[in-house]
Amino acid sequence: MAYLSVLIAAVAAYAFGAVWYMVLAQPWMAASGVEVGEDGKPADRSNPTPYIISFVCAVLVAGMMRHIFALGGIEGAGKGLISGLGLGVFIAAPWIATNYAFAGRPRNLTLIDGGYATFGCAVMGLVLGLI
Repeated sequence: MAYLSVLIAAVAAYAFGAVWYMVLAQPWMAASGVEVGEDGKPADRSNPTPYIISFVCAVLVAGMMRHIFALGGIEGAGKGLISGLGLGVFIAAPWIATNYAFAGRPRNLTLIDGGYATFGCAVMGLVLGLI
């Protein structure tokens, strides 16, 4: 059941990311400097590599989050959600902000990507708390 819960949490966060970045596609592309085609969509959108890496990373994060939850006795939707949110706000997002600050990346990109890391962790935590 542990592997299945990790996989379900990863899929949930991945799906949330798809929605997050669809809604914020235009500001994200502008802030990230992604090359776009004449249709206004990313030029290399057919390249599967970023999607594969993203999913593998989601599985890794969900696996570690499940381990942390097991060690901490975190059970239930509410505790899972708050714990996931805390990991996002206090670990994932600050790490992104640090990297982007040194790289001179735009503030909006930090907010968009840090927001996904924060709420993606919350979604993972919610799912792990439910299962």
